[in-house]
Formats: sequence, structure tokens, C-alpha cells
Amino acid sequence: MKKTITLLVALAATLSLSAQEVAKTGLNFGPLPAVGYSSDLGWHYGALTDIYWYGDGSTYPEYMWKANVEASWYSKGNSVYHSFFDSKYLIPGIRVSAAVSYFGNKTTSFYGFNGGNSVYLPALDRITGPNDKFGYVPDGQGFYLMRRDIFRVATCFQGTFGESRWGWAAGLTYWGIKTGHAENKGLNNLPGQLGGDISLYDLYVKHNVIPEAEKDGGKHLEFKAGVVFDSRDHENNPTRGTNLEVYMFGSPDIISKHDNNYLKLAVHFKQFIPIVQDRLTFGAHLAYQGLIWGNAPYYMLQSIQSINMKQINTEGLGSTCTVRGTIANRLQGNGYAWLNTELRWSFAKFRWINQNWTLATNPFFDAGMIVQPYRPEQMKALAGDITLINTITDKATEKTTTYTAKDFYQEGAQKLHMSAGIGLHVIMNQNFNINFEFGKCFDPNDGVNLGINIGLNYIF
Repeated sequence: MKKTITLLVALAATLSLSAQEVAKTGLNFGPLPAVGYSSDLGWHYGALTDIYWYGDGSTYPEYMWKANVEASWYSKGNSVYHSFFDSKYLIPGIRVSAAVSYFGNKTTSFYGFNGGNSVYLPALDRITGPNDKFGYVPDGQGFYLMRRDIFRVATCFQGTFGESRWGWAAGLTYWGIKTGHAENKGLNNLPGQLGGDISLYDLYVKHNVIPEAEKDGGKHLEFKAGVVFDSRDHENNPTRGTNLEVYMFGSPDIISKHDNNYLKLAVHFKQFIPIVQDRLTFGAHLAYQGLIWGNAPYYMLQSIQSINMKQINTEGLGSTCTVRGTIANRLQGNGYAWLNTELRWSFAKFRWINQNWTLATNPFFDAGMIVQPYRPEQMKALAGDITLINTITDKATEKTTTYTAKDFYQEGAQKLHMSAGIGLHVIMNQNFNINFEFGKCFDPNDGVNLGINIGLNYIF
């Protein structure tokens, strides 16, 4: 990674830092091997491509339409199959976007509900222990893992109110989600009332924090509708302007029929302030998502809804898309509030292989918290459970620690979770954006390691 960053900076230094940008026309491809790394998912491999149609170039840097296709896998057992289409010109006056995606997650992260009420113990956040002369020693059990497969078909339509910057948005998404116990050859067989491979997911099912009707997942039709204000100079790489989205989304439980009808409110406010024209921009994103009515199923809590899809799968609160540097989905509840701030410095602009390139860095600060807890009374049932979960011996000190179910719940009010870090972005034609971001959370209870992500686009 360090070699890659050094080469990119060296390349920028040998090219003009003020190269004039040339409008693109016709088709433009951004094929890439899907090679990357995520602290939460492992090494990433496969293939992806962004396809842009700029027509005669009169709308550049805005595209006439964009398509994205990806097929990739992660070393921790997960897979991604994704296709996406977006255009403001397919139907005159209406923006149309659609995505069909499948995410196969044999070992997705599950750290419980309500943030600080769910204790994080790093010693159990692994599948196998250190390598010795006998091979891998299984001293962890993947306690914070579960299986979650997602099939999603999403559509969204947008229009404007006359010639103003205000507009409307409406969409429909089908979710087919299957959940259960994690599947990995490295998991242990440990004693306990629940049988082998006890996980936090198992404990929540036992205590009805996750009801029997929800434990295997479900199917939902989710509707959304709202209003949008947008004065940004460019959607994907803005240097000035405001973007406001206010919308409601929810689902009548007409397919699975598990009494999981719900309605939520989402508010996203984004502001971009130029400090040095076209070079240095301050960006801020203030967001809220919360339950208005009903009973949302546990497997939908991590879904962060948006009008325009910036990431293939936006989840939180925590990790890549919200509070960078924390472990994935560390904070789950009925309602979230969070803030992203960053300085975007475009330190090099140049022409190469007939494309317009920008190299940018973005030191950032993120913060978020749960403002509506999820099933707090059911959570309290864990406090009196002394079911054996695991016994770990530190080979250096020979000290043995035994964990029971009650060790994973603590009483207390919600608090602010914070992180900071920096990223490097390689941007082609102001639309295709490869990012390398590194973040660190302030509280060890949100993750003890440096969060690393290689992906696409700014997160807001």
C-alpha cells in the first residue's frame, strides 16, 4: 500500500499540476481488477467496471448515463455481485437509477445493539489464534460473526419543481435477507447451553432480543419518498454548494408477515465550502435516521438509506460509510445521528492516457451515536445469564479468563463515538474515484485496530 501511494505521488510530481481539463465525449470505461482490503472483510479480489456515456460532451463533467458492474469476493468468505444504472436523460425531466445486487456474507460482523450497552471484547473477535509449530491454534470462536445473505433490487426516481433547485424523489426496494449462524471452517466447538460455536447472535435469539420469527431473516418491499435541494457544482466531486435530503421510508410486512411494519425518517445535510478555488474544500455531512412508527426487524437496522447510491451497500453505524475507523456495524439501534467532516485537497491535476486525473487527500473527523435504542428491555435479560461462552488462556502469562453471557451487556446511557483519519483519492474525469482511507476510533470499545478501506467514491 505504501509503495502504491508513493508511486502515485511521484507520478503527480512529474506531471503538470495545472493541466487544463478537457471535456469527455462518447463512451468512457473504468475497468479495474477489484483488488483491495477492508479491515472488516479481508482481502478483496475480482473485477469491476464503471461505464460512462458523455454524449457530445456538453454536459461534462456530468454524464448522460452511468453503468456499474462488479463480481468480487473477500478472503473472509463474502461475495459481491452488483449492477447499477443511473441517468438524468433516459426519461426527459426524470432521473432514473436502479440496482440489482447479491451479497453473500458467510461471516458478517454482528456486535449487538445499542452501542455501549453491547460490550466489545477483542479477544473473541477472531476465528483462529496465532500460528505456532502445530499450525493455527483455535483460541477464538468468531463470537461476533453471523451469516447474512442479501438479495436487493432497488429503484429510485427524481424530478425537479420547475426550474428551482428543489426536487422530489421516490423509490421502491425489494429486500430478500437470509440470516443465521456464521459458516467458517475455523470456528470452534465449545460447551454451553446453546451447543457448539456460541455467538452473540445465538445469545440474542435465546433471550428473544432477536425473536424466533426474525432469526432466519425475511423479505420486504420498502418504499421511500421525499424532497431534495441541491446547489452543488458537481455531484461526485463537489467544491461548493449545499445538498439536503429529507425523506421517509418504510415497509408494510406483506411478504414475510412477521409483524415487522415500520416507518422511518431520514435527513441528510451536506455542505461544501471552497477555501482555495478548485483546490481545497471543506465538506461536512450531518445526518439522522430514526424510527417514527412500528417494529423494524433486527436485520434491517444496519441499512443506511440514501437517495443517490454512493456505495454499493451503505451500512452502519460504523466503518466505511459512516464513522470511519470503527468496526463494521458496531452501533445498531432504532435511530442514529452522525457527522462527517473532511478537508479535500486536490494537490495534483493532470492529463494521462487521454483522461483527466486528480489526486486528492482528505483528512477527516467523524462522530456518531445511537439516539433511539433498540429493544432495551430484552437486552437487559443478558445481565443475569451466566452461560459459558469461552475460556481463553494467555500463553505468555498463563492467565485464564472465562467469559459468560452477562459479560456482553452493560447498563448505561448512549455516548458519542468518534474517529479520525486520512484518505488518498485517485479521481478520473471527476466521476471515477478510487479511495484509500485509514481511520482510528477514539474509544477501544469501538475497535482497537487501524481501520483500512480501499473502495470507490467519497462517502458523501
